[in-house]
This record gives sequence, structure tokens and C-alpha cells, in this order.
Amino acid sequence: MDMENTQKQDLEKTKMTIVSKDGSTEEVEIVVAFEFKDTGKEYVVYTKNEKDENGNITVYVSHIDDSTGEPKLLGVENEEEWNRIKDVLRELAKAEQ
Repeated sequence: MDMENTQKQDLEKTKMTIVSKDGSTEEVEIVVAFEFKDTGKEYVVYTKNEKDENGNITVYVSHIDDSTGEPKLLGVENEEEWNRIKDVLRELAKAEQ
């Protein structure tokens, strides 16, 4: 690859606002959103740009439930679901390298 012709593209970061049960709001950055075609379940991976003790950025994963017409973020409680999500995150991490 010719490094002179390679340009780094700065993509605009996608933001979303999360409203807590107590009504407080927080703006977060979406890392990726995806759907499992076989289950039709949608997920979003987002960050508050917090770093852990090793300097890694913390990410959060939520299931998107829009069955009421207004999207809600729900936790992932099923072990099988978590394993599938971790597989997606591993593939994304490989693609970034």
C-alpha cells in the first residue's frame, strides 16, 4: 500500500442520549449497532469514553427494545446471547487491526 496516497478519514461520531429511570440524561457515543437476523434482536455498543485502570475505553452493550414505539435499552441477561455478542465484538476488534 502506498502510504502517500492513503488518507485517514475522520468520521463524525454518532451520539445518542440515554434517559435514565430517574429522568436524568446522558450523551454517549455509539460504537456499533447490529442485529442478529435469526432472532431479530437489535443491539447497540456505546461508550461514555471512560477508561479502566489499564487505559482501555469501557464499552456498554444493550438490547434495543422498540416494541412500544419508543426505543428502550435493556440489559443482556442470557448467557448464550452474551457469547454471541462477544463473538461480534471480537470480529470487530480484528477488523480494526
